[in-house]
Amino acid sequence: MGKYPRQFYGAAQVRELEARCVEAGTPSAALMQRAGAAAWRELLRRWPRAHRIAVLCGPGNNGGDGYVLAQIAADAGCAVEVWRVGAPPRRGDAVAARGEWLDGGAEREYRDEALLADVVVDAIFGIGLARPPEGASSSAIAAINAARAAGAGVLALDVPSGLDADTGAAPGAAVRADLTVTFIAAKTGLHTGQGPDLAGRVVLDGLGVDAADTAGIAAIESLNEDTLRALLPRRARTAHKGHMGHVLLIGGEHGMAGAILLAARAALRAGAGLVSVATREAHAAALTAAQPEIMCHGLEEPRQLRRLAEAASVVAIGPGLGRGEWGGAVWSQSLTLAQPLVVDADGLNWLADNRSARPDWVLTPHPGEAARLLESRSPDVQRDRFAAARELRTRCGGTIVLKGAGTLVQGEALALCAHGNPGMASGGMGDVLCGLIAGLRAQGLSAADAARAGVAAHSLAADRAAGGGERGLLPSDVIAQLRGVLNP
Repeated sequence: MGKYPRQFYGAAQVRELEARCVEAGTPSAALMQRAGAAAWRELLRRWPRAHRIAVLCGPGNNGGDGYVLAQIAADAGCAVEVWRVGAPPRRGDAVAARGEWLDGGAEREYRDEALLADVVVDAIFGIGLARPPEGASSSAIAAINAARAAGAGVLALDVPSGLDADTGAAPGAAVRADLTVTFIAAKTGLHTGQGPDLAGRVVLDGLGVDAADTAGIAAIESLNEDTLRALLPRRARTAHKGHMGHVLLIGGEHGMAGAILLAARAALRAGAGLVSVATREAHAAALTAAQPEIMCHGLEEPRQLRRLAEAASVVAIGPGLGRGEWGGAVWSQSLTLAQPLVVDADGLNWLADNRSARPDWVLTPHPGEAARLLESRSPDVQRDRFAAARELRTRCGGTIVLKGAGTLVQGEALALCAHGNPGMASGGMGDVLCGLIAGLRAQGLSAADAARAGVAAHSLAADRAAGGGERGLLPSDVIAQLRGVLNP
C-alpha cells in the first residue's frame, strides 16, 4: 500500500481483475471484507482521534464495503451512524454485509439530513456510476461536502461518488474527499480531469489480487521515475556533444523573449549537445548574454530558417512565437523542414488555423489549444481527455501531449502522468516542457519516448521544486531541478 502505481485501469478492466481473482479461488465476500478493513486502517492513520463516524451506503458493492467498515468501526468502540442512500442492496455480497450490520446496528434512510461526524465515509457509488447523480444520492453528496466544509474529514471508498472512474469527469454533483482508498488497481479517473481535485490523497490497496492476474488486460502506462530509468541509460564514457543532438528552437516575438529562453534552458538541461535559438533580431544579443551556452540567431527573414535548420536534429516551434505576421511566416517555413518537430503554444494556434498532419511531430496542447485543434470547447476536452487525445492524434498524427492535471501522452499507446502539482499553474511551464521534449528527442529518443520521458521529468522536477510550497513556483525553479531528475 502507498507505492505509486505502475499502471492505470478503467472500471471494466478492474471488474475483470476482480472476476479473475474470484475464479482463482478468492471468495468475493473476502475481497469485500479486505476492502472495508483496508479503508478502516487508512481512516485511523489519517484521523487517529476520530470517534463519530457517519457512513453513507449505496445499493451496490461500494455500499457493501461501507457496511463492513461500519461494523469494524463499531467493534472498535466508535459511535457509528449508517445512512442508506437509495434502495437497499438486492443481490451479491452487499446484501450479506448489510445483514451483518443490521444484526447489531441500525441504519436510517437518507433524507436531506445534516451529517454530524468527525469523519464521513462515502460508500455510495464507487466505480458504479458514469452519469450525474440524481435524487437522494445527489442530496447525500451535497451533505457530505457540507460536512467537510464544516470541518469533518471525508473518506471515499474506491472512487468519490459522482466521479467517472474512467475519464475523471464529474458531470454533476460529486464528493470532494480528503482521502480516497481505492481497491485492486489504480483507476484512471482518479488521476486526470477532476479526479485529482475530488479524490484528495489516493491510497491503493490491491486486496491481495495477484499481479499475474493482469495478463492480457489493457492498461495505461504510469509515467514516473521508472520511465526515466528505462529511457535514459548512462552515457558512454566516450560521449561528446556531437552524439547528443542539436536542438533549434524558434520563437520569441517582440515582448516574448522570455518564453524562448525558458525553452532553450530546458533543452540544455535535458542534455542536448547543442541548442540554437532563432528569434527576433532585437532579442539575439540579450538572450546570448542571459544564457551563453545557447547559439542565438536573429531571424527577420523567414526564408533564412532553412539554412539555420540544416545542422539541427530536431526543431521546436511555438514559445513566444506570437500571432502576428512574423509568427505566421516562420510557422509556414517550419512546415517545410525535414527535421522532426515539437510544436507548442502559438505554433498550435497556427496549426489550428492551417491544419496539417505529420507522423514525426510532438504536439503539446493544453485543453484550450486542444479545443481549437478539435473545433470544440475546453470543457468538452476535459469531459473526456482520453477521447480528446485519441482524436487529436487521428487528425494531426504524431504524438500528442495533452497537458493538465494528469497529463496524457498519446502515441501508439497511451500513458498518464499523475505527478505534478498546482504550483505549475504559471506562465512559462509549457515552454519548459517544449524545450525538454525537444532536448530529449535530439538525443535519439523516438517522438513518443521523448514525450513520455519529458512529461515524467517535467512533473517530477516540479514536485521537487514545490518542496518549499506550491504558491509562487516558477518555471525557472523547475528547470533548476531537471538535472537531478534526468540522472536517475
